Amino acid sequence: MKPALLAALAALAGCQGSQSPQQQATPTGLEAAAIQAGIIPDPASTDITGLYAREADRVCIVPSATAYRIGVTIDYDDSERCSGSGVVTRDGETLHVRFDAPRSSSGCRFDARFEGDRIVFPGRLPGGCQTLCQDRASIAGLALDRLSDSVSEAATLRGPRGKLLCGP
Repeated sequence: MKPALLAALAALAGCQGSQSPQQQATPTGLEAAAIQAGIIPDPASTDITGLYAREADRVCIVPSATAYRIGVTIDYDDSERCSGSGVVTRDGETLHVRFDAPRSSSGCRFDARFEGDRIVFPGRLPGGCQTLCQDRASIAGLALDRLSDSVSEAATLRGPRGKLLCGP
């Protein structure tokens, strides 16, 4: 190893060793260390409310009386798009998502990941989720970053027919 790298590692180890275990829990990985240093937000203590986006893809999440309302819209073109509304509950970094899928007997329920300022849908979804989409469009594997944490901004997200996706 190069001497400069060894010196930096020694200094980092020395800084960590000067704090007692009661003051600071030892991080279990790079992500835990980044959360502890304040470099990235802690998903466990961050509210999920907001508007999330990537290019033309959008997800809104707003509080409701019992959980949160969630809406999604993906618009590739006039024939390939997805849109839907539903409910989401949270258990730590896991989001339990249930979209209203009226044309499906099995419904659209899945668990997504919440990463502080990012939401990631799984790559494989139940068949009922495809009823939210037209043609070859899909919400599978959707990964979006938070655009805003404003309830009022998130509540204004509309689907292709003008319906409020996170409305009552």
